[in-house]
This record gives sequence, structure tokens and C-alpha cells, in this order.
Amino acid sequence: MTEAERILWGMLRRKATGCRFRRQHPLGPYILDFVCFSPRLVVEVDGGQHAESGRDVIRDSFLAEQGYRVLRFWNNEVLSNIGGVLVVIMKALAAPSPQPSPACGRGSLAWRTRLP
Repeated sequence: MTEAERILWGMLRRKATGCRFRRQHPLGPYILDFVCFSPRLVVEVDGGQHAESGRDVIRDSFLAEQGYRVLRFWNNEVLSNIGGVLVVIMKALAAPSPQPSPACGRGSLAWRTRLP
């Protein structure tokens, strides 16, 4: 794990969110940084190599088809504003969980967080 992932995991495993997260969990062909199954939420912490990554778009589409929401944070966001990151995660956990449509298999799309 990167330093940013270690810091975020320290907060998530202490159940600061009230939900149980797993780290480095496999789902399909991917390894997820963090996942909370009951609200179907994936949290990814990205370094610079993820900027404009076409692979991330494919990965996020796959996860959306499985009914997961994906939150993406840059490493520097976690390192410099862990409180803001946790607020965004808490809001996502409180929001209704989208389920994939049985007709087309689409859930919500992943989104890059924007901290204040």
C-alpha cells in the first residue's frame, strides 16, 4: 500500500465511518483498494499514473455494472485533507445505494471527488 492508502486504511479500519471496509479485495479481474459491501461502495486512492487513465474508465464501468459506486481520491488529497476525504466517504455511505438495472446492467458511474 502507498502511504496515502495506509493513512486512509487506518481511519477506515477504526470504523470512523461506522461501516466495515475490506482492503485489497478482489472483485472480478480487479483488486479494489477499499470496499464496503453493504452500501456497495468502492474507494480508490490514485497516484499520478492514474491521470487520464483509460483503464480506470473500463474498471469503473465494470464496477458500476456490478452495482458499485466508486469514489476516487488523489494521494495528495488523502495526505493533505484526510478529514475532507472522510466527509465525502461518509456522505456516500449515507446516500442510497444504486443497484444495477436488470434491463441494461448499469449502476451509477464512478466519479472523481472534488474536495473544498
